[in-house]
Amino acid sequence: MPELKPTMAQQVAQAASAFQQQRTGHVPAVVTVVLGGNTLVVTMHEALTPAEKVLAQSPAGAAQVQEYHRQLFADSADMLRKEITRITGVEVREAVAEVETKSGTVVHAFTSGTMVQVFLLAHSITTEVWNGCDVANRN
Repeated sequence: MPELKPTMAQQVAQAASAFQQQRTGHVPAVVTVVLGGNTLVVTMHEALTPAEKVLAQSPAGAAQVQEYHRQLFADSADMLRKEITRITGVEVREAVAEVETKSGTVVHAFTSGTMVQVFLLAHSITTEVWNGCDVANRN
């Protein structure tokens, strides 16, 4: 049986996970990659280290964790940008990172002049409900 090549999304997720591990020593539990037009959003769930989670319990500590990850991303994002360009064949023009300290989620957005708003839902939504095919199960 021939070996299946990972999709671009899987390759980007693997690269982002490895990138996070190199920078922090911690591997995210799950990495999600979504492409919408020319905006690529990488979400790393449970990406904070245990020490960062403890620190983030206070407002001042949460601000420190957020600033640390923003600065870490700004200082080292070039490697991930190059890897995304290699995988997709498309140059990354802009990149930004945001940390949600309560859930431990880190979001990287690679855009080209686009405002990105990311909302982390409390749980997933089925494709059927999202597409309006399952009206009976809507809240």
